[in-house]
Amino acid sequence: MGGIFGVVSKNDCVMDLYFGTDYHSHLGTSRGGMAVWSGRSFSRSIHNIENVQFRSKFEVDLSSMSGNMGIGCISDNEPQPLLVRSHLGHYAITTVGRINNLDELVDHCLKSNLMHFLEMTRGEINPTEVVSALIDRESTIKDGILRVQETIDGSCSLLVLTNNGIYAARDRLGRTPLVIGKKEGAYCVSFESCAFANLGYSMHYELGPGEIVLITPDGIEQLNPPGNKMKICSFLWVYFGYPSSTYEGVNVEIMRNRNGAIMAINDKVDVDYVAGIPDSGVAHAIGYSNEAKIPYVRPFIKYTPTWSRSFIPQTQEMRNLIAKMKLMPIVDLINGKKILFCDDSIVRGTQMKETVQFLYSHNAKEVHIRSACPPLLFNCKYHNFSRSKSEMELITRRAIQFLEGDSNAHLDEYCDHRTERYCRMVEYIGKQLNFTTLKYQTLPDMLDAIGLPHENLCTYCWNGLE
Repeated sequence: MGGIFGVVSKNDCVMDLYFGTDYHSHLGTSRGGMAVWSGRSFSRSIHNIENVQFRSKFEVDLSSMSGNMGIGCISDNEPQPLLVRSHLGHYAITTVGRINNLDELVDHCLKSNLMHFLEMTRGEINPTEVVSALIDRESTIKDGILRVQETIDGSCSLLVLTNNGIYAARDRLGRTPLVIGKKEGAYCVSFESCAFANLGYSMHYELGPGEIVLITPDGIEQLNPPGNKMKICSFLWVYFGYPSSTYEGVNVEIMRNRNGAIMAINDKVDVDYVAGIPDSGVAHAIGYSNEAKIPYVRPFIKYTPTWSRSFIPQTQEMRNLIAKMKLMPIVDLINGKKILFCDDSIVRGTQMKETVQFLYSHNAKEVHIRSACPPLLFNCKYHNFSRSKSEMELITRRAIQFLEGDSNAHLDEYCDHRTERYCRMVEYIGKQLNFTTLKYQTLPDMLDAIGLPHENLCTYCWNGLE
């Protein structure tokens, strides 16, 4: 995935930019970057943050950066922000999203007299560089951003920092959020509104789908109005959004509590405790516990002082070992107990299977699993929060392959919780992962828990509908 943050201020903005960008660290673990306009030129810093925290890498850069406008990003993929000098002037740019037709756009640019693109380490081309090339084909930055939104298959929200201010643009269908905060003498623009409170900002304005604004220390100018169609990602609330963030007026933590309560209303199971798979399963579990009147406990704790989320071992064998070593059991809450666990989702199933085995190894009597979202049947086309290369990495597709001999067979029925095929798939997955029982939240109930009109929510990864 990835997150972006920007500041314009009548005073120096570097500390706000530093902390505001850091508040997006849950969205990416690969690269971090900041670019600041000093009044005469840009200063920029990009670091690899694969095994360290953003703050520890960038703290040393603070003394050498100053200016009243800046942008920053956390990325799971390419280094950003990029500095660009073109006929449109000198600017910095950062993006978040996914470009499915990247090769096609690169070929188009090269055939239209663009001389070259720089290759990254693995021979790939930085998608943000392609976005800047598309912008530079137009006569203004605004027109260039409109070209980007019209041309890209996928999604792209972006910030462009110039000597005049920050151009902020939300992707065409609003799949990712972009919100503006305000305080005395300054504005910020952010993927996550959770960055506002501790920096003294209050929610001021949320960009609509495809909207473009220019933010300066003196105010906000709308350059392109929002479109009338939205498909914001539902998974923001279920999984990768931060609990204290709000999108389209709906807070993440409140949605998760509500979602868990709905799961409890539609469930009947005899257990001693309810628990959440940390961290994003916890709020769903608290909602379930409160509604079901079953005690909420923490049967195991994640040990994170030395193994934070950003710690990514280089081999799969070591990653599996670290995932296991992070879990520290509270044996008195496991031994002989029947426990129901809520998790945000089940993707490949590998980690969940190991977690359940871990509980049984400490003498759990029963382990019931409740997924806070429906079965994932399609890889996302619009974000990079999953690096799956094949839909066969999804446990649902492997189940369908076993049941049908064809992983693409009868997908419409497997998406529908009312069908016999859906029930067979869930039963198979539960047995494969050694759960006592398994239930998934239904799609209509999950969307009701979000509370926005269903047609405004992207559900592609569950039902394949664009």
